[in-house]
Amino acid sequence: MKNLLKVALAQIAPIWLDKAATLAKIEANIRDAANERAELMVFGEALLPGYPFWLALTNGAAWDKKVNKELHAHYVRNSIQIEAGELDNVCQLAKEFSMAIYLGIMERAKNRGGHSIYASLVYINEKGEIKSVHRKLQPTYDERLTWAPGDGNGLQVHSLKQFTVGGLNCWENWMPLPRTALYGQGENLHVAVWPGSDHNTKDITRFIARESRSYVLSVSSLMKKSDFPENTPHLEAILEKAPDVLANGGSCIAGPDGEWIIEPILHKEGLIYHELDFNRVYEERQNFDAVGHYSRPDVTKLTVNRERQSTVAFED
Repeated sequence: MKNLLKVALAQIAPIWLDKAATLAKIEANIRDAANERAELMVFGEALLPGYPFWLALTNGAAWDKKVNKELHAHYVRNSIQIEAGELDNVCQLAKEFSMAIYLGIMERAKNRGGHSIYASLVYINEKGEIKSVHRKLQPTYDERLTWAPGDGNGLQVHSLKQFTVGGLNCWENWMPLPRTALYGQGENLHVAVWPGSDHNTKDITRFIARESRSYVLSVSSLMKKSDFPENTPHLEAILEKAPDVLANGGSCIAGPDGEWIIEPILHKEGLIYHELDFNRVYEERQNFDAVGHYSRPDVTKLTVNRERQSTVAFED
């Protein structure tokens, strides 16, 4: 039925900072979700190839420190350049299984020189086409030591059966104007991706659902001290101050009434499934619609710049 959509939330750990191995794990999980007839699959923020946990453990803000420079170089080397075809296999699986996918990656953006990296949320449609790449607008706190700020180009929504889906990265979900940019395009299924932990997902997930009268999928990764690969550069320096659990999950689903459908799930790796009924969106929009009958665009209105930013514009 077109009003029903089966979703899969991938609460998994990366093979940390190992691009090839993490891609293989992602592809295996896509195949598992296909066996359960999932129509939309979501992976956490920066899952490919992992979150920069070292910054909080190695005095990441110190100038000219060898450990931070070498870990940053290793991170960039294991980030994804889409233009080089590094997501082609994922796109092929999306097409093969008629499955839409949201995937959190570290993007080594060619149009910005290919050396800086962006926390990007990639939407691949059920035909295997990359339809948007949303570069995180504002990295959070110590993330700014290794991630570059993005732009508004990826503030886009996509049709999927009767749903209109859009997504934001981590603390972008606390930014009211980017949320409004998605609401105004008709979003009714909001995807929020996180590096992990219920302290992020337990409050904002229900809030966005109640504010927007939409379904909200919050998808987090996992990371334990034991998950750091043995070949990680400067592993001893990282492990010296690392807690046993760096990301405990917290993936969850809230309905358009702002109530839990699936409460945050902790310390459990695997795929979380649920079937969403679009009719619930219309039911909850009856008394509140933030960009429809309960808005006043004659008084307040948002302007969004969706131009893809680049340092150089050539006129050959």
